[in-house]
Amino acid sequence: MSNSQDIASRPMFRFLILLTFAAAVASQGWSAMYTNFAVEVVSVTGEQTGFIHSMREVPGLLSIGVILLLLCMKEHTLAALAVFCAGLGTFATGFFPSFRGVLLTAMLMSFGFHYYEATVQSLTLQYFSIREAPVVMGRLRSATAAGSLFIGLLIFALVSLLHLPYKALFIIAGTMSMACALWGLTRKPEQAGMPVQRKSMVVRKKYWLFYTLTALSGARRHIFSTFSIFLLVQNFHFSVQEMLGLFVVNNIINWFLNPLIGKAINTVGERKLLSLKYVVLTFIFAAYCTTDSKMLVAGLYIVEQLFTNFSMAIRSFFQKIADPADIAPSMAVGQTVNHITAVILPIVGGMLWMIDWRIPFCIGICVALSALCMTQCIRPNQAERKA
Repeated sequence: MSNSQDIASRPMFRFLILLTFAAAVASQGWSAMYTNFAVEVVSVTGEQTGFIHSMREVPGLLSIGVILLLLCMKEHTLAALAVFCAGLGTFATGFFPSFRGVLLTAMLMSFGFHYYEATVQSLTLQYFSIREAPVVMGRLRSATAAGSLFIGLLIFALVSLLHLPYKALFIIAGTMSMACALWGLTRKPEQAGMPVQRKSMVVRKKYWLFYTLTALSGARRHIFSTFSIFLLVQNFHFSVQEMLGLFVVNNIINWFLNPLIGKAINTVGERKLLSLKYVVLTFIFAAYCTTDSKMLVAGLYIVEQLFTNFSMAIRSFFQKIADPADIAPSMAVGQTVNHITAVILPIVGGMLWMIDWRIPFCIGICVALSALCMTQCIRPNQAERKA
């Protein structure tokens, strides 16, 4: 296994680290302000926010389009263009303070974010060995936390000290992300001798467990991203400063712990880590339904976000069973599978929220338990292909 210094010296690693940081600035800058912006300025309802989040996941459902784009450009170029698109969507959000405007800019940001997610996952699994990939994924998660922490602290300072309006804050976050993406377009981090990736959709029976875990992960994640945050703002009346404070604390923790999660995959294996994740998340969703403590719900949010990062084990499991030429198209297919339930659940959950806000979290319990059962199908001694 290559040592840490060897990994850090590779052009592809440096390329992915900076673009991952930039993607986090765009997506977290949008996420940190969206709920308060939508509630305070646009005055969206629970049903509308569910619809916006569902439509925001349509680009993820269309991630299969990555395969078509790879017919006319290199994968690292597509990654940089995707980050630019995410930054542009964030930049434009404040210019359109209406339900329709928020919907359209959210989708633009989302196209960039999801297409980058597909390409960064693919490039990581292609350019790093089975032992290296979990470590790199942990570092990339740490870069995501660093970018989120940076933009969270910056927005917090600008709101608290200068009282800048939402429009200016969205412009700042978007501009920084687009600048990093333009840098990425000038780089050539590719390496000779890499397996040629198939340029067609790949769906294989032997990958069924990867598809299933990915779909369940998408369902659980979007219950969290849509309704956990909405719970904090609407039911517990968190201000934008309090939400940013939560983002900051959360990302400090993730910044330090994500590299350890990557190393833990090599130590204890995917099945144990994912099993722990789904047990903890089951209890967290149950607690959301019963607690009336503002401090407790804030703590639950932080713990939930930390355990969400264990999902990198699903991709490291896939790398062990995949044909090398299947990685790029399979990551695109995986993104699409991940978003099948993600498009449906926020809309349905938003409607159910209007009946009883606990119902979406009860659905989350069912999803987490289903994923826990499926995780047991991972064989502890899964055969590994050689790097």
